[in-house]
Amino acid sequence: MVVPHHPTGARLARHRLAGELADVVPPTLLADLIAVLAELVGNAVRHARPLPGGVVRVAWRLRPSVEGTLIQLGVTDGGASTGPRIRTAGADAADGRGLHIVAGLATRWGVEQDGLGQRVWAEFDPVPTHRPDLVPAG
Repeated sequence: MVVPHHPTGARLARHRLAGELADVVPPTLLADLIAVLAELVGNAVRHARPLPGGVVRVAWRLRPSVEGTLIQLGVTDGGASTGPRIRTAGADAADGRGLHIVAGLATRWGVEQDGLGQRVWAEFDPVPTHRPDLVPAG
């Protein structure tokens, strides 16, 4: 989906993610996904240029596996003069903690650059799948 390169873009993305995944993932994981997506979109709006049309592209993907469902979030923007990096924020600083939140909640995150901009992504390891066909030994 595309959202405006504006603070309202984060709200639109959060609501859409919540609506689509509310019945798919546990509530605690959904809260983490929403928090990370809000940080990634917020960072794109604050620190990067928009894509053509004044937008940011937001995507999520669920990949089923034997272990469960791997979830990946991604936010693509027009890039910035410096790439996203974790900063050290002072105790009184009003900002600078967003990627700490992303790193703390996601299993891993990273940045991909291309000729048009950058994509910041975060992955969450598979959510355990309930397997009624497996019975614990013992």
